[in-house]
Amino acid sequence: MDPLHSYELEDFHDELFSPNGQPRPAAKALLEKVGKLGLGELQKRQQLAELSLLRKGITFNVYGHTDGEEKIFPFDILPRVMEQAEWEILERGLKQRILALNLFLQDLYHDKKILWDKVIPSELVLSSKGFLEICQGVTPPLEVWCHIAGSDLVRDKDGTVYVLEDNLRCPSGVSYALENRQVMKRTFPEFFESVSVATVDDYPRHLLATLQSLSPAKRPGVVVLTPGAFNSAYYEHSFLAQQMGVELVEGCDLYVEQGRVKLRTTQGPKPVDVIYRRIDDDFLDPLAFRPDSMLGVPGLFKCWAEGGVALANAPGTGVADDKAVYAYVPQIIRYYLDEEPLIPNVPTFVCWEDSQRDHVLKNLDKMVVKAVNESGGYGMLVGPHSSAKQRETFAELIKSKPRNYIAQPTLALSRAPVLVGEKLEGRHVDLRPYILSGRETWVTPGGLTRVALKKGSLVVNSSQGGGSKDTWVVLSKDPEKTGQGTAKLSNALDAAEKA
Repeated sequence: MDPLHSYELEDFHDELFSPNGQPRPAAKALLEKVGKLGLGELQKRQQLAELSLLRKGITFNVYGHTDGEEKIFPFDILPRVMEQAEWEILERGLKQRILALNLFLQDLYHDKKILWDKVIPSELVLSSKGFLEICQGVTPPLEVWCHIAGSDLVRDKDGTVYVLEDNLRCPSGVSYALENRQVMKRTFPEFFESVSVATVDDYPRHLLATLQSLSPAKRPGVVVLTPGAFNSAYYEHSFLAQQMGVELVEGCDLYVEQGRVKLRTTQGPKPVDVIYRRIDDDFLDPLAFRPDSMLGVPGLFKCWAEGGVALANAPGTGVADDKAVYAYVPQIIRYYLDEEPLIPNVPTFVCWEDSQRDHVLKNLDKMVVKAVNESGGYGMLVGPHSSAKQRETFAELIKSKPRNYIAQPTLALSRAPVLVGEKLEGRHVDLRPYILSGRETWVTPGGLTRVALKKGSLVVNSSQGGGSKDTWVVLSKDPEKTGQGTAKLSNALDAAEKA
């Protein structure tokens, strides 16, 4: 039985099929093989993929669940597919965005020109929980504040790709993207025979090179700082440390002495030049932030501020992924780069402005409302799927603390086929590429495609029942098509820059 036979497109943009029901060019070879396999074989390989993930211990933990059980990250066997020409446009747009945000952070913690020029309201920026007054005057290595970013992309019904939000503090999920690819290679080796897919396996090498570029030492000592085994992303922390060949450490393993960070080892102290920290700002250093933190390193902030160690990402980056500041990123790009954004923002209403707040309150049933300092799908109202009671609650929250909320129109997010029991059904997806910034900027080809596995749901976060897919950027083997793709890319970029 052909698993594609009963697949229904409905009224959404589909990542694998054109509106007429035909496979998109980049997905044609993949879907031909899926059709030949049949439903039974596809189900069998889905089970094998899940067993492989289980054996490798690829899990996550959901905060607030009293059972404390770690769960296998749900995985769907059919990859999301993108054409090379489209990806190149997105890659350039992501590089543009992170460059502008790093310039914004450097300016914000020094001269604040963007605030003096009233491009962004000072009150909005300086009231952000992510803005750290203690970072004033600090210049991190290479003047780069955010070294690892994960900007979430969504596609609307008409095919337009938007940046939904930026994650500049401790973005997670890249380990799942890398493991998804390995599982696909083992489970469906024949899928890769007929198409050329851009590799993601070299992410750890690029990550290590980015971290090493932050230190002038010939052979920088690099560590990954984790809160410990009970953190929801601990698997990823240990995975990345192992893949880079560096130490995975906790705060108690490190100490500051004479302006340098040292690692306790059985062979004696070992100097640490770069710390890839997966601990939030508040817990990094009990002397600078929360005095009750047992996760950080006393004196670490002062050591960083004086140039004794590099931290990735730097403290204070959270102000640039504040969801209220997000609304002004197009202006930030224009201000620092004198360019038009290559990837647009989702239209966003900031509730702290009276007129915009009034509009949101009158249209709660049509909007997605987000708390600016929440993540993981928490603190959200999805208007069309909400009850009158929920909308009433959010209306009161917005009125009491308008600075803490933004709202966006509900997008008809694109969908992709997902194996559900005996058939394939469409489920909404987003995409989180990872951008590395050091001496150079590099973007993972594709990234992590997250899937809202609940039918009709728009929330893709794992903590809310979401899963993931492998993401393929299909490279053209035909020189003529490659040329067409380049021309298409060039025309699209020209159009964006003239807009």
